[in-house]
Amino acid sequence: MLARIEARAADHALAILGGFAAEPGDGLPEGTGSLILLGPREPGFWGYMTAQPEWRDGLPDPMDRWSARTITALAAEFGATALFPFGGPPWWPFYAWALRTGRAFASPVRLIVHDEAGLFFSCRGALALRERLQPVAGISPCARCASQPCLSACPVGALGAEGYDVPACHAFLDRPEGAPCLEHGCAVRRACPRSQAHARMEAQSAYHMRQFHR
Repeated sequence: MLARIEARAADHALAILGGFAAEPGDGLPEGTGSLILLGPREPGFWGYMTAQPEWRDGLPDPMDRWSARTITALAAEFGATALFPFGGPPWWPFYAWALRTGRAFASPVRLIVHDEAGLFFSCRGALALRERLQPVAGISPCARCASQPCLSACPVGALGAEGYDVPACHAFLDRPEGAPCLEHGCAVRRACPRSQAHARMEAQSAYHMRQFHR
């Protein structure tokens, strides 16, 4: 079944980011046997996304609307329930769910780091399945990263081992010297060696930064 979900998700430029068999305390809908997280499949996600009707209709939140349409359709196909990290309440615990997969981990700067996407981890939604599946876990890329460049990459020290100083980040982005982060993506996320091996387009990172800083 996982192979079938992966193949159908790939038709929409999505990939399985991980999953887990449900246990009490996971905060999942009643009757859930397992959860599968879905996110951008690279390379190629941004080109696919920007060709979708939600991107072209000029209305707000095109990526969330596309995610809702696409993942809801996938859920119907597999007899699952579609869940999203937006549109609440309820606000589903996607951070905790990502850690439960064994493919996403707390990085030295506390952001989620993924075994394939690095600090470019981006979850567009999830499938709550009735079936009890157990996808394979991974290994944290931080375990093989001696230099940990993420800890010192932020130009103003807004993101480091102590956590995220969001006001300091916004203040920096308001200044001309913050333009590289707005145009190319967060310097900390880009510094991660695993992120650098991931084929995310700069335009996608710039979009997310504009959404964050609006």
